[in-house]
Amino acid sequence: MTTLTTGLMLLVSSGSIADPVFTTRIVKDNLFIPWEIIYGPDDHIWFTQKNGYICRTEPGTGHTDTIYHEPETVIRGEGGMLGMALHPDFSGNPYLYVAYNYLKAGNYTEKIVRYTYNGQTLQDPFILLDDIDAANNHNGCRLLIVNDKLFITTGDAEIAATAQNIHTPNGKILRIPLDGTIPADNPIAGSPVWSWGHRNAQGLAYANGILYSSEHGPSTDDELNIIQKGRNYGWPAVTGFCNTPGEQDFCADSNVAQPLTAWTPTLAVSDIAWYGDDKLMFPDWHHSILMTSLKDQKLYQLRPTLGSGSTAVIVTAVEGVNFGRLRDVCIAPDGRVFISTSNSPANGNGEKTDRIIELYDPLFWGAVAQYKLPAVFIYPNPVNGDDLHLAAAGNSRGATQPYIISDMQGRILQSAQVMLPGVLPVGDLPAGIYLLRLKAPDGNTLTRKFVKL
Repeated sequence: MTTLTTGLMLLVSSGSIADPVFTTRIVKDNLFIPWEIIYGPDDHIWFTQKNGYICRTEPGTGHTDTIYHEPETVIRGEGGMLGMALHPDFSGNPYLYVAYNYLKAGNYTEKIVRYTYNGQTLQDPFILLDDIDAANNHNGCRLLIVNDKLFITTGDAEIAATAQNIHTPNGKILRIPLDGTIPADNPIAGSPVWSWGHRNAQGLAYANGILYSSEHGPSTDDELNIIQKGRNYGWPAVTGFCNTPGEQDFCADSNVAQPLTAWTPTLAVSDIAWYGDDKLMFPDWHHSILMTSLKDQKLYQLRPTLGSGSTAVIVTAVEGVNFGRLRDVCIAPDGRVFISTSNSPANGNGEKTDRIIELYDPLFWGAVAQYKLPAVFIYPNPVNGDDLHLAAAGNSRGATQPYIISDMQGRILQSAQVMLPGVLPVGDLPAGIYLLRLKAPDGNTLTRKFVKL
């Protein structure tokens, strides 16, 4: 059944931005822990369920097809079918990459398998990696394709010391080509290991040449990290920042990379996704990471401030998302956000209580239709700083348009041209209400009101 609720994004940290209004809609319910959700090039959501099912749903109607069931999948605690990725050129190379846990000679094991999609089901399983230790807890395992490489997070499988052993795949982030070979430029010859010292990383996102990862801490210090080639992330000698004498010595000796931010008490951070400036529905989330949490049961906006010489992260809780434990997040090309829950009994027995939920702005496409494309959206509004950002839809992207900023009495304060998307300098404007007018190539004028604080 589809239901509707309305929520607001509320700031819980410093920084003043407009609160985007969104509506939540249940796309699909009666699921069993949709561990990975991906918005596919076919405008369907592809998802794994922890009990070995791979499905595909049309987000408008919720119609769902079961693509495949992997009979080898074995659920133990957190283990089962986990991460998934689609080939970047899925129409030309219909490969689907999946991580799952199974029994190998009686040992609980994790492997990474590539399947081929024939338009109806998956076939031709090809093992890329095997013999990754699994356990009831700390299995990873998120997959992300960056260019032509597959990144894989693995947990320490409840043996913390393995995270510091560079000759084992556990407690690592691995990097391999899409054919399962070992790259010559990996930090350790002949090894898929890219970074080590990880406890249980379950989120990966890539943007602007930076690979981000979210990682579960023990009783303290969930982490958001920037993943760098050949770096040690400290576990189990270090939790969070290098802020105790013993940790500081280990960090200095072992080239430990400290997190961007850490959470104590822990949130049980799960997946992350990058909300880029090409996503127009919620421009106030541009240049941010959206992160799901399990124990804390909230969706977060994380805005790294890397460009200012700082590595701080502004952390914002998204209010109005009240669906229990949140497992995964993905983003549609137009900026709609989808999240999945993780509320079903972990062993796979009993009721299937999980959902895939959409966050969207019901006025968005009305605004686009009103201006018949191109459409321009401004943020943040109110402006508490020097820059007013312009996001553009459709044919307006890449166009240069004349603009005028005037006060409410009609006095022109700025007059120039801007390329869309772009940034207008408004730091010299006194506090007040202003009108921005853009003249489109067809002669029409688009007007936006904004507030300068």
